[in-house]
Amino acid sequence: MKNVVLLGPPGAGKGTLASRLVQAFGFLHVSTGDMLREEVAKGTPLGQLAHGYMARGELVPDEVILALVRQRVDARKGVLFDGFPRTVAQAEGLERFTSVDVVVFLEIGQEEVVRRLSSRRVCGACGAVYNLVTQPPREPGRCDRCGGPLVQREDDRPEVVARRFEVYMRDSAPLVAYYAQRGLLRRVPADRSPEEVFQAVAQILR
Repeated sequence: MKNVVLLGPPGAGKGTLASRLVQAFGFLHVSTGDMLREEVAKGTPLGQLAHGYMARGELVPDEVILALVRQRVDARKGVLFDGFPRTVAQAEGLERFTSVDVVVFLEIGQEEVVRRLSSRRVCGACGAVYNLVTQPPREPGRCDRCGGPLVQREDDRPEVVARRFEVYMRDSAPLVAYYAQRGLLRRVPADRSPEEVFQAVAQILR
């Protein structure tokens, strides 16, 4: 089993792709975004600390993220890292307790990212995700699964999305060069359909 990193800005489709890859290949899925949101929802000290950074579109400090990941992974193989690492410091920290075999970089522009994320809605009850443009609910404002209310996440507002993209380009883009120098990077255009992106990545992993 390989350890795989999915790189790409917010809105590149990492979460959607990751769920398909987990089903197809049996990866342990590690999403730091989901892990942090769980902490925020529980109101833990870590969640309270992270919330301020997330609401502003800033990155949560490396040492907090690495501690979360290490307790979930710790030298396991067959792990799919979804949106982690986000900085070179995190990549170096990850290598201290597990290896990385393949890095998939989902390439997409800022305009498409803002369009996608500002249209995203999440069910406040069951967590189902919708997109008002590409995957709208049957009843406006209501979840198809449970009927719960659909809400826009605080970090999906257009002005925060633009800020998140800027932060990504500043802090995370150097990871592309970092992993390219190690011969691990594979580039995949992310402005295609989810199925086309999945097939391209599945071919790389096979």
